[in-house]
Amino acid sequence: MSETTDRIEKKVLLRSPRTRVWRALTDAQEFGSWFGMRFDGHFVPGNTVRGTIVPTTVDATVAASQSRYEGTSFEIHIERMEPERLFSFRWHPYAVETSVDYSIEPMTLVRFELEETANGVLLTVVESGFDKIPVGRRAKAFDANSGGWSIQIQRIEKYLAQTA
Repeated sequence: MSETTDRIEKKVLLRSPRTRVWRALTDAQEFGSWFGMRFDGHFVPGNTVRGTIVPTTVDATVAASQSRYEGTSFEIHIERMEPERLFSFRWHPYAVETSVDYSIEPMTLVRFELEETANGVLLTVVESGFDKIPVGRRAKAFDANSGGWSIQIQRIEKYLAQTA
């Protein structure tokens, strides 16, 4: 896994069919189940969808740690959806302080890339653009999301195993 100050990259080999992984990533309800969000719309390129943090249904320990942010909402802007290959969106990273107006800040880009391998589907998650985040919260957002993506790739793997 390579990391710089601007970019987080995490990988996981998923032992599920590519179509199943794609659905877990791009169906807003399924994404929300493992990620710990409830969305008010569908993931469609060009759409902005509001999400509200809710405990994940996949892991009770992680769900308990999410409870302090439960009800926090934010928006994601769907960028690209290339079926069974690439899904990307923009958001304000670690935007959890309800008293802060994040809309004036740049967003980071989150990319999910799928690659078929002999042993399953390799999912690569890349979040980039942290160097444009205001310096006062850049390191905290980077650290929080780096740790968060490490947990999220475990959750999607667990979710796919539970819903196979």
